[in-house]
Amino acid sequence: MSTVWDDIAAEFLHLYKRGARLLAVAGEDAERSRSAADDLAAALIAADQTVERMHTADGDEQRLRDEVIAPFRADPQTDRIVIVSGPADLMSQSVRGLWNYLLWQLAGDEQPHSAASALVDVTDPANPTRRFADYCALPSSYGA
Repeated sequence: MSTVWDDIAAEFLHLYKRGARLLAVAGEDAERSRSAADDLAAALIAADQTVERMHTADGDEQRLRDEVIAPFRADPQTDRIVIVSGPADLMSQSVRGLWNYLLWQLAGDEQPHSAASALVDVTDPANPTRRFADYCALPSSYGA
């Protein structure tokens, strides 16, 4: 496994040390998001975290609220991370505020998402790389 996932896990845990935490892994290809989320989950588990994995094929806001957010808030287990993978809709304006941390996976010439906490290029899934983007020069409508 690439150290990229260990590094992102460490960054996430530095920012969100304890408690119930929600992390989204999204991208243009929902199945690639599933694979990236599984790799990140493995890195978090290796860091002694309790991780639950979910996947959504469509990122429907009401379904996310009903099937992910409501049970998450109702569960008394407070020290865990729920990772939800799926399509780009997980970062739509209406749902991006649900997550503590947003990871955008991309491949090839796909564009990064300006709302992402982290960008990972998975063009070569065996050797993912972290990307850093400077959004200062982009128009305000970019990534909306």
